Amino acid sequence: MLLSVLANAATSEVLGIRGDCEIASMSLDSRKKLVSGLYFCIPGARFDGHAFAPQAIENGAVALVVTHFLDIGVPQVMVKNVRAAMSHMAAEFYGHPDRDMKLLGITGTKGKTTTSYLVKAIMEEAGYTTGLIGTTGNMIGQEYIKSEFTTPEPIDFFRTLKDMRQAGVTVVSMEVSAHAIEMGRLAGVHFEAGCYTNLSQDHLDLFGTMERYYQCKKSFFRPEWISNAAINVDDDTSKDILKDIAVPHSTFGICNNADIFARDIEITEDGVSFIMKLFDVNEMPVKLRLTGMFNVYNALAAAAVGLIMGVTPETITAALAKVKGVPGRAEVLDTHTPYKVILDYSHSPDALENILTAVREFARGRVISLFGCGGDRDQLKRPLMGEISGRLADYSILTSDNPRTEDPMEILAAIEEGIKKTDGQYTVIENRREAIRYALQMGRDGDIIVLAGKGHETYQEIMGVKRPFDEKVVVAELLKELGK
Repeated sequence: MLLSVLANAATSEVLGIRGDCEIASMSLDSRKKLVSGLYFCIPGARFDGHAFAPQAIENGAVALVVTHFLDIGVPQVMVKNVRAAMSHMAAEFYGHPDRDMKLLGITGTKGKTTTSYLVKAIMEEAGYTTGLIGTTGNMIGQEYIKSEFTTPEPIDFFRTLKDMRQAGVTVVSMEVSAHAIEMGRLAGVHFEAGCYTNLSQDHLDLFGTMERYYQCKKSFFRPEWISNAAINVDDDTSKDILKDIAVPHSTFGICNNADIFARDIEITEDGVSFIMKLFDVNEMPVKLRLTGMFNVYNALAAAAVGLIMGVTPETITAALAKVKGVPGRAEVLDTHTPYKVILDYSHSPDALENILTAVREFARGRVISLFGCGGDRDQLKRPLMGEISGRLADYSILTSDNPRTEDPMEILAAIEEGIKKTDGQYTVIENRREAIRYALQMGRDGDIIVLAGKGHETYQEIMGVKRPFDEKVVVAELLKELGK
C-alpha cells in the first residue's frame, strides 16, 4: 500500500509529507525486522523513537512517521500525534476490520476484565461469534492470544481485528484503558456500546490528578466514540457523565434508582444470587458462580450492554449462570487444603478493599492478605493500601509486586507507613515466593489467603527484567514442598 494512501487515512493528524513509497509492513519497534516497513517514531518519557530511526532503516524500514522531519533520506510523514496517526493508518492498512463488527467497550478503574468476559458470554449465548481484547490477553472464540497491553497498540489492535474478521467474529468485547484514550491508540475507532464501571485512585503516575484521570474516562462517552452507553449510577462521578451525555444510555446500580438494578442479594463463598429488575418491567433471578458485591455490579454492567445489543433477559441470565470464573479475578485455586487461596489482580486501594471486604463476608477463619505495590507507578496509593489491609485483614504479609526499577524495600516502607496507622498484625517478606510460603504455612482450617496484585500475570518484573512467576504454579510447587 502506498505511504500517501496511509497518510490520507490519517489526514486529521498529518502536518506534512515528504516522498512516497510502497509499504508492506508496520512497526513501532526499531529492532524488528521489516520488509518495506513503515516505522512510527514515538516520543516517550524515557526514550524517543526518533533516535532509533537509523536502526529501524537498517532493519528494513523504508519510511517514517515523525513529529518533526529528520535529516534521513527516506520518505516521511510528519504528524501531530504519532499514536493517533498510527491508529488511522493501521486501520487503513488492515482494511478497516472494525467496520465489519460491533465493538463493545468497557472502561473504568475496576471491573473491566470481568465485565468484558461476562459480555462475551452473553453475546455467545445469543448466538454471536465473539472476540475479546483485554488485560488477560485476547480471545478469538475460545482461543487465547497473548497480549502485552489492556488495550493494544494500534498495529496489534487492527491486526487482531483482521484475524477476528477472518475467523467470523462479529462482536468484540474489549477493555478500553485510560492510557489508550489519553495516548490516542483508538483514534478513529467507533463503539456500538460503551460501559462505565466506576472511578477510583489509579494511574496517577500518568495523569497526576484524579480530575485529569476522570476527564480522560469521561471523554470516551461522546458521540464520536460510542453510539450507546451503560453507566453505573452508584459511582459518584456518574452524575457528571449523565448530565453531559449525548447518546442513548441506560443506568445500572444497587443503591440508587437505575434502569437495571439488583435486590435481594445473597453472597456466599461459592457465588452470588440476586433479583435483577429491568426497566420496572422484568424481574429475573440471577445466579453467579463469581462471588463478592463487586461481581453483582459487573453482572449488571454486562446485562446492560447485552440489552443494548438486543439480547433477551432470559438469554442474559442463562449466560451469567454459566461463567465459572475469570483468570486472576477472585479466582479460587484448587489447593485441596482446609483453607482457601484466592488469586486476585487487585492492585489499587479500592480493588484491595473490595476483595478483602468480599472474603470477610464468608470467611469462617482468618483473612490473610498478601500484597505489594508496583514500582515506577503511583506512589500515593502505597500507604493507602497498607491501611486498608491493616483494617480489613486479620494478618497482612507485605511483599514485592513488580518493583520494576525501584528498590523493593522502599516500596514496602511506604506501604508500612499506612499499616502502622491500624492495629493490624503484619510481617514484611520482600521475596514474594517466600512470602507465599509463609502464608501457606500459617493457613488453618477456615482461613482465606488472598494473594493480591498479580492475578493473571505470569511474571515478576525486577530491575527491568521480567522473570517467570505464575502464582498458580508457585502455590502448587510450594504446597508440594510443604507436603500439604
